[in-house]
Amino acid sequence: MSYSHILFSKIIDDNNVTALKRYNITEDDFATEGEREVYRFIVNYAEQNGGRTPSFEVVAAECPSFVPMPGVEDSYEFLAREIKDKAAKVALDRYLSKFAEKFNSGERGKILLEDLQKNVELIKIRTDVRKSFGTDLNNVKSQFLAEYERRKSGESFRIWKSKFDFINRSVGGYISGNVYVVYGKSGRGKSIITLEEAIEAALQGANVLIWAMEMGWFEVWVRIFVSLSGRQGITTANIDGVDMNAGFDSSALRNGKLPHEFETAFKFFLDGVNEQISGNIIVRAIDDEDFQFRNLRSLEADILATNADVVVLDPFYYLQYERNTSKTAGGDAAATSMKLRHLAGRTQSVIFAITQAEETKESRDDDGNRELKLPDREDVKKTKQLLEDAYLLIAVDTDYKQGRGLIGLNKGRDGGEGETQEILYIPQYGIVREPETGEAVAGQFEF
Repeated sequence: MSYSHILFSKIIDDNNVTALKRYNITEDDFATEGEREVYRFIVNYAEQNGGRTPSFEVVAAECPSFVPMPGVEDSYEFLAREIKDKAAKVALDRYLSKFAEKFNSGERGKILLEDLQKNVELIKIRTDVRKSFGTDLNNVKSQFLAEYERRKSGESFRIWKSKFDFINRSVGGYISGNVYVVYGKSGRGKSIITLEEAIEAALQGANVLIWAMEMGWFEVWVRIFVSLSGRQGITTANIDGVDMNAGFDSSALRNGKLPHEFETAFKFFLDGVNEQISGNIIVRAIDDEDFQFRNLRSLEADILATNADVVVLDPFYYLQYERNTSKTAGGDAAATSMKLRHLAGRTQSVIFAITQAEETKESRDDDGNRELKLPDREDVKKTKQLLEDAYLLIAVDTDYKQGRGLIGLNKGRDGGEGETQEILYIPQYGIVREPETGEAVAGQFEF
């Protein structure tokens, strides 16, 4: 007896296709193509017919494997539990077959254990049946106080401070469980600004996972090492007549052309870089051979495997989008954005999603310098759904030729909307920061 056909029959009888979503039943939960065909037909029919389910006769005509069973009295929870139980066994069987191959091939024990733990956890998550739905006034008191105490002690969630003080003043930093969207026009410093925030979190003890979907691993690490050396002030750069604490020259480092004395200094710097960072940084880059799957399921697996606290998606629109079941323009990106928001909450991670802004006309001053102008909210290019799912929208515009940049906060759920800050922007030497004020900067100039 197939519990799937019993469930389908109950859904048709009750005209209740929402039960599939309520109990998180997906196409992947069914073992046979015939069952998956019935699932797809019922879901698609409901989407095209105002949420109504098809009749037994129509389903049987379209799906020959369907076995109608009218009058089902068993509960949805029971049927969902049985279907998920079978799905768990099928998924575990498939994984154990692959696991046995790795085991017999001589894979190292630690790697096998980590792989086993990660995949078993993913199977548990995917085949879990929810028994309760949210919180209500009758039971929330003890649950609320317990969560309050966890937050009071810093156990339940984390706030990672920004490198830029104005963001900390405006919104307090980055709160775990949320998506933060960084956007700007092409080539205007989105990736560098976001990377600076990721490095700042790693310095505070965060495990940082970077999905660099348009850069190679070497380029990403060049940027990381230049930023870290810039924070240390390993070298001095003369910028427009002003000496500034700086890092290694990214161009020379990228091309393997550091002068001998700087090459020696760089090797010494690498020897101590782990001591500088109390957290960790893991980079998955476009040229990694094992970085073939870039969907949300793979992202969740990586987050679990690395215990990531902070995640960078660079850029969001290079993800492999979820299937567009809504049949609307842009629906695949929108569905991916919404699921990304859920993923951040489920894993209690901070997720930075980088996206592009629409190109608009530029203005220049009398000296020919481009006027810095932050993009508006409506300029988010790749998906408007990101506007809704973002906890904070961070607009960026920079010009490395001028050594300046602007960062602005839009759509802050916790305040800060409309706040802007000019920054020093000389990423070639790891100088990406707010200008110093007061006595610290006065000493650089002669009056």
